[in-house]
Amino acid sequence: MSLFTKKQIAILLLLAFVLIGGALALIILPKKASPPEVVLPTPTPTTTPVVATGPTQKVIGASVEGRSIEAFTYGNGATHLVFVGGVHGGYEWNSVLLAYTFMDYLRDNPSVIPPTLSITIIPSLNPDGVFAVVGKEGRFVPADIVTDTKTGLGRFNAHSVDLNRNFDCKWQPKSAWRSKTVSAGTAAFSEPEAAALRDFLVPLKPAGVIFWHSQSNAVYASECTNGILPETRTLMTTYASAAQYPAVDVFDAYPVTGDAEGWLASINIPAITVELKTHETIEWERNLAGVKALFAHYAPAL
Repeated sequence: MSLFTKKQIAILLLLAFVLIGGALALIILPKKASPPEVVLPTPTPTTTPVVATGPTQKVIGASVEGRSIEAFTYGNGATHLVFVGGVHGGYEWNSVLLAYTFMDYLRDNPSVIPPTLSITIIPSLNPDGVFAVVGKEGRFVPADIVTDTKTGLGRFNAHSVDLNRNFDCKWQPKSAWRSKTVSAGTAAFSEPEAAALRDFLVPLKPAGVIFWHSQSNAVYASECTNGILPETRTLMTTYASAAQYPAVDVFDAYPVTGDAEGWLASINIPAITVELKTHETIEWERNLAGVKALFAHYAPAL
């Protein structure tokens, strides 16, 4: 008796044929190509540090009439220098124009700032005083300006206070400007513009503060009751020598109380006053030389 029927034998032969055919296909047919290996490029190490060119912009306060007082900071170094223009508004409009020219220069030449320095510029501490002379907001050109040096148009803020008599160094309610008696406010820092500068500088503790004014044609040191700080004298002589201005320890043309520079001296922050020669010029090349000398002093080449 046969172990397999004809039907079973046929099924076995069919299975054998399928198995043998599949094996031959694996041998004869070409293998499907694998996708090409993707190799990611190895990042090239960056040898040049990325330096922020800035500026970062910050509103540090508002004037009596609500105009913003802005600070622009360039660089990110640990040592901080602050430049302030326009304390006397439109009366000394060239100090504001000098500050904006300096900002334009830093925008176009960011590499001039050493990596260890940060530079803050407050171009206009008294924007209401600027508006009183220029008659519009924002940037301006000298052709816009009508000045009155006899009355001091634009010198004071909108409360008719001389801001550079409103700081806490020998403050008195009345002070002097030339032969005139001027208001110094109701108390030290009674004016929002002076308070804005105080609140910005005290926590910052800058290495030095440079105020641009006009028109005494000199660089002055600062002091309050304890004499000139050693670093203030260095700040003064460094800037004055490079910019070719006379260096003067004390402004003595008339008594001054409540000035910003003296207040900074009283809290041990070096500060100087750079007085331009006239009310119309910015003496750009001279002041740029002074600024670069300070950069070299506070960030000497390694």
